[in-house]
Amino acid sequence: ASSIQLICLKKTSSNNSQLDKLHHVTTKSVDAHELAKEPLQGLKLASHAVLDTAQQRGRLKCSKCGGSRMFFCYTCCSLVGDNMQEIPVIKLPVKIDIIKHPNETDGKSTAVHAKILAPNDVTMHTYPCVPEFEKDKVVLVFPGPGAVSVQEMIQCLRDGSKNRSGDPFGEPCLKRMKGEGHAATDSESRVYPLQRVVFIDSTWNQSNKISTDERLQGLLKVELKTRKTCFWRSQKGKPDTYLATIEAIYYFLKDFHQHCLGQEYSGEYDNLLFFYSYLHSLINKAKTSAGDRQTTEKPC
Repeated sequence: ASSIQLICLKKTSSNNSQLDKLHHVTTKSVDAHELAKEPLQGLKLASHAVLDTAQQRGRLKCSKCGGSRMFFCYTCCSLVGDNMQEIPVIKLPVKIDIIKHPNETDGKSTAVHAKILAPNDVTMHTYPCVPEFEKDKVVLVFPGPGAVSVQEMIQCLRDGSKNRSGDPFGEPCLKRMKGEGHAATDSESRVYPLQRVVFIDSTWNQSNKISTDERLQGLLKVELKTRKTCFWRSQKGKPDTYLATIEAIYYFLKDFHQHCLGQEYSGEYDNLLFFYSYLHSLINKAKTSAGDRQTTEKPC
């Protein structure tokens, strides 16, 4: 199986990491109604007790680069601490390649979560380093004209491999998808010829440089149109369907499991959000606390 590259871009108005910013959250744009929502509830996650312990203990030096880190080193993509064997490791059904923009701040990127939690199935590349992909066996997760849904993806790849001389990803594959059943007898035949999935890790404003690179041209684009982000970094002027990298990987795999493998989803990839859900909770608690203090201190 191969990997899907998920291109999710994040606002980089500051160079501090998401972990460094936990104690500097302002009350600006705090919305009590939004904070009351729990978009990550119901996930089947490993215990966060190990992260609670690590947070109480404080930051440690990375044994590889010497950087001061909490939970993991986002530079070396490695865990820090003695009890990190309690961190879950996930097996993915396809290989994933993440192409990271060189100006993307390591500490703000959620792509490293995927590499740490699924080390055997996720590979990270820093642009302009882009591997050679077999065009009819790889998809790029990125929104835009001509992008198809996960449900339509496999049939479009199959049509594309038969018609490489023309436009392989045009309308015919979408029309056929509506009327065709899938009689595959096993998972491998269901997802053939897919081998890899590519994601772009960058700010949205910098993403076009990577997505329009000639080495990615001809890849079928897949868009996650029905999913909404709960990322704590605002993306001004962008729709809420523009996901953080780890969100995009998670939702792609969830849809892939249901629509391509044809299996009921039972939380198989929920632990991809192990760090993300914990940080989401910490940051929302900090925002709520800051809002409460502002209300308490407000003059009569």
